[in-house]
Formats: sequence, structure tokens, C-alpha cells
Amino acid sequence: MSAFYILKIAGMRYVPYNAVMAQKRKQLPVFTVSQLNSLIQVTLEERLPARMILRGEISNWKRHSSGHCYFSLKDADGGQMPCVMWSSKFRSVKFDCENGLAVLATGYVDVYVPGGKYQFYAEKLEPAGIGDLQLAFEQMRKRLAAEGLFDPAHKQQLPVYPMNIGVVTSRSGAAIVDIADSIYQRWPCARLYVFDAPVQGEGASAKIAAVIGKANRMRTALKLDILIVGRGGGAMEDLWAFNEEPVARAIFASKIPIISAVGHEVDVTIADLVADARASTPTQAGVIAVPDYRDELGKLHSLKRRLHLNTRSQLEHGRNRLLTILASRVFRSPLGPVQVAAQRLDELSGGLVHTLRMQMRRLRDRLDRSRGLLQAIEPMRLIASQNIAIHRFSSRNQAAMVKILSKNQLKLTALENRLSALDPRSVLNRGYSMTMNERTGRLVTDITQVRPDDRLTTELAKGQKIHSRVEECENGTKTKK
Repeated sequence: MSAFYILKIAGMRYVPYNAVMAQKRKQLPVFTVSQLNSLIQVTLEERLPARMILRGEISNWKRHSSGHCYFSLKDADGGQMPCVMWSSKFRSVKFDCENGLAVLATGYVDVYVPGGKYQFYAEKLEPAGIGDLQLAFEQMRKRLAAEGLFDPAHKQQLPVYPMNIGVVTSRSGAAIVDIADSIYQRWPCARLYVFDAPVQGEGASAKIAAVIGKANRMRTALKLDILIVGRGGGAMEDLWAFNEEPVARAIFASKIPIISAVGHEVDVTIADLVADARASTPTQAGVIAVPDYRDELGKLHSLKRRLHLNTRSQLEHGRNRLLTILASRVFRSPLGPVQVAAQRLDELSGGLVHTLRMQMRRLRDRLDRSRGLLQAIEPMRLIASQNIAIHRFSSRNQAAMVKILSKNQLKLTALENRLSALDPRSVLNRGYSMTMNERTGRLVTDITQVRPDDRLTTELAKGQKIHSRVEECENGTKTKK
């Protein structure tokens, strides 16, 4: 490219080469900022390929309301390239772009003259793998999911009308303002308790977990109904504290229902998955946490109208029923039923008297017939004859019993005499005795049945006993009494 063309683009007056060189010796050229940026732009266009493929990891992803996308591509060596992708090109991208995603971007490099910076204009994006942070996120998500931390069965129900709300975030961040504005616009009667905690940086996750535990310890004293944990948007590195295990386990162990509000709508953290509810933004957390008092007032007005209409309908229905009753025959002639009942009572009483008279007549006839039968059979004579028969049978039974008892008494006396004759102790009364060996428990009838030192018991008449010990056994027995 000629020097003339370059200077023309830069807006400079063309001067012949010799004159330029002569002038250059006298002084350096002077450019405006825009002229220099334009010169750099032309140089880049001349030296760089018209189109290229750039590999890197997405960072600081942002999609503007216009649909244009602004982000950076970075590599492991720390290099970064600001990138732009127009909405017309982004429509062809079928996957979700997010921070930490490694991509292959096809496009070209150009200078943004107003800002004085060069940037990569992406025309096409393709996934090229997963970045380190994203991979760590996926590994953490799979491990905690296997432990059941994301299970819906463990999620607590949010209260319908919370009055005391705790917020775990940085006091200096914009998130607390967004949350407070959202809550007070919808539910001005709520009371907020801010638990200050760092939301990014080294050791932030442990401090956030500690503050969540502190809020749970104070939940009874402060009567906390809901806890909102979160921060505003940022790069994945900025949000990483909410992807670490201490925060996830503190949220899971919380007795207070927790709403996670980390980042923007496209940001999803481990805290979002563990929490009882997830808000896409801090502002949305306020919407989820509390009802809109205007809606509640509308519901109350609606209930009031329904109650009014229902009451009016019930009163109208009751009035119609009352008019129907008042128009009935009972109210037109109130004594009519009483008179009918009186006439019916007269009829029934007359029939009852007649029935009673007939019944009494029949009973009197039956009584007369029974009296005649009794007189015919002479009951006193029958009773006297039965008493005589009973007395006769009683005398016979008594004589038979005396006879049987006498006979059995004779048999018993004979058996007793025979038993006394067989009793061995009966001979003791005639001067005999019985000797028993205490060792063997048998009667002694022979000297061979005892031995020295045996103890003997000699029984005499009338139950008298003599105890002795054998000292010696000979042809005769010598005992010591």
C-alpha cells in the first residue's frame, strides 16, 4: 500500500516523498487520536488475515438488550482478546454461551476507532471443550447430586407471608439494594436482617458458610422466615465462591428455607441447585420471597366482594323462603291445624273408651269362667290329699335311710376289728417291742442286720421309743442305752 493511500485515509494532505523526507528531518509528524487509530486499522487490515479462527475460553460474557454479545476470550498464558458478536450472527449459535466455555471463534480483527482498541469480531462460534472452572463445576455437581443434596425431597417449602427475612451478601454490593427495593416495593411490612459476608475472593466460601450457620443460630431470636443468599453478576471466577462445597453443605443443613440469588439469569451455581428456591437475579429473589401486597389487597377485595354477594344471595334466599312460609296455609289459618288435631283427639279418645270397655268386658268374662273351673275342681281337697301322699313318702324314705345306715355301721365295725388284729403295734401292748436300724431304715430281726456304731430305735407300747447305739455284735447283742 502506498504512502499516499495511507495518508489519504488518515486525512492528511499529500506531500511528495522528497518533501516529506526533508520535512521529517526538521520535525516529527503530528497525528490526532482518530488519525492514529485509523492508521493502525489500515495497518492491521494489511498485515493480518482477512478471516481466522481464535481458540479461547469465554469470560465476562454479556448479551446486550440489543442482542449483540460482548465477551473476552482468554488462554492459559493469561492472554485476553475482547470480542464482539453481532445479533445477526449470534442467531446461528444453537448452544448456550457461558463463562468458562472453551470455544473456537471464526472472524477477524479490527480496530474500534472511537475507543482506540482492537477487538475480535466473531462471525461463528463452536464449542471446543470445557474450561477448568467449568469442569470443576461439573465434577462438583455430579458428586453432590450423588449424595442427594439436590434431591427435591429435601427442599423446604417457602412461607407464604414472611415477615422477617435474612440476607447473606456483601453490604457494599449492589445486590442488597436490589433485594431491599424489590421486597419493600412488594411487601413493605417485612423486616430485613443483613448478614454481611464477602461474596468473592480467597476464603469467601468458608465465610459465607459461617454466616449461614450464624443466621440459623439466630433464627429463633430474630424469628427468621426466609434466608436469601447471593450477589450480583460477574465472571465465573467472581461467582466461584457459590460453587464451592462449604457453601453447598451450609445451605443443605439450614433449617431456614433459603433462596439462592447468585449472578444473572444465565448464571447457575451449585448454591442454586442446593437451595430450596433459585432466583435468576437478586431482584427476582425479592419477588420469590414475598407476595405483592397489591395482589393480596386485590385478593382481599375479591373475597370481600364474593362474601358480600354470597351474603346478599343468602339473605335473598332466606327472604324468599320466609315469604313462602308466611304465604302457607299454616300462617293464613294458624288455628286450623290445632282444630283438626282437637277433632282427631276427640275421635281417638272416643274410640279408646269404647276399646277399653270391650277389653274390660272380655276380661270379666274370662275371670268368671276361671272362677267356675276352680270351684269345679275343689283345690283344697286336692291339696290335702297331696299333703298326705307327701307325708307317706317321707316316712318311708326316713325308715329306709335308718336301715341302710345301721347296716353300713355294722360293716364298718367288723372292718375296724379286722384292721386292729392285723396291726403289728397291737402286740406291743402285750410286752413286746420293735427295733429299727436307723442306717438301713428296716426292722431288725437278725443279728446280721446290724453292725457296730449303728443307731437303733426301739418302739414300745403307747408310742414310747428308746434310741441306742451298737457297740459290739456277738452271739448276743450288747447295747448301750
